[in-house]
Amino acid sequence: MLTYGIQLPVQSQSALYAESWEAAAGPDDLAEVARTADRCGFGYIACCDHVAIPQRLAAAMSTVWYDPVATLAFLAAATERVRLLSHVAVVGLRHPLLTAKQYATLDHLSGGRLVLGVGAGHVREEFEALGADFEQRGAVLDESMDALRAALGPEEFPEFTGKRFTFRGLGQRPRPAQARVPLWVGGSSPAAVRRAALKGDGWLPQGDPRDRLPARIARIGQLREQAGIADRPFTVGAIAEPLYVGEPDWEAGRRTLTGKPERLAESLSAYRAMGVDQLQVRFRSRSRGELTEQLEAFAAEVAPLLI
Repeated sequence: MLTYGIQLPVQSQSALYAESWEAAAGPDDLAEVARTADRCGFGYIACCDHVAIPQRLAAAMSTVWYDPVATLAFLAAATERVRLLSHVAVVGLRHPLLTAKQYATLDHLSGGRLVLGVGAGHVREEFEALGADFEQRGAVLDESMDALRAALGPEEFPEFTGKRFTFRGLGQRPRPAQARVPLWVGGSSPAAVRRAALKGDGWLPQGDPRDRLPARIARIGQLREQAGIADRPFTVGAIAEPLYVGEPDWEAGRRTLTGKPERLAESLSAYRAMGVDQLQVRFRSRSRGELTEQLEAFAAEVAPLLI
């Protein structure tokens, strides 16, 4: 069965994907979309991570990026079962113990609903302002993931020794509610694919078109087989094209998949045939109400047809 989740609106407003209504939206809108996703059986709701956007990128990216820990904690209280995904936390911007403290608390408060998506990041000025190493961000992420495995484990006093980070004899409670917090790795570069395969519990590609996914999924399988870990659980993700359930009477965009539920389900089921386990879906909309209607229509009419 192909599971599905959504990147939340409002919390990040890049010009690449934000709808016009989001500019005037706020916490109430965000919470209502999250509650609808929760009620309709979506697997997760996701929030992005940027600390500060340089002026050279502000027109394209905007400066609206809600903090993922604060936002997901807020939404944990407004929902009951949907999982809470950071897509993705740029963990190289922070010491692993700080990241562990924040996300362990979130997992504890939400009753074990966290999925910690991590990525290397791409905004140089953001790293420089925070005193983080942009040039070595891949290596920092690799070590941070190892450190997070220790710091998010069951031990009250976790221990880790690495090239950049070392800690022992420092207690952190509360511990995560989950015995193992899933770490999903974002990115589609060869390094990101290798990192996901060898260090992660799942892969979050960076909007790869359909024709590129099979080779990368095969590469993940090959790497895991070579490392002797092919039998461990692993979640392969993908991001679908924009969707609209039904026939919109407005211009929904050239790449948007529209039409009857059967047509959408047939198209999206091709992802499962490639080896995708979870699909991030996104919907074109002109208001919060239209978006929640789309979520409801998808869950009721399209999702039961996905195979």
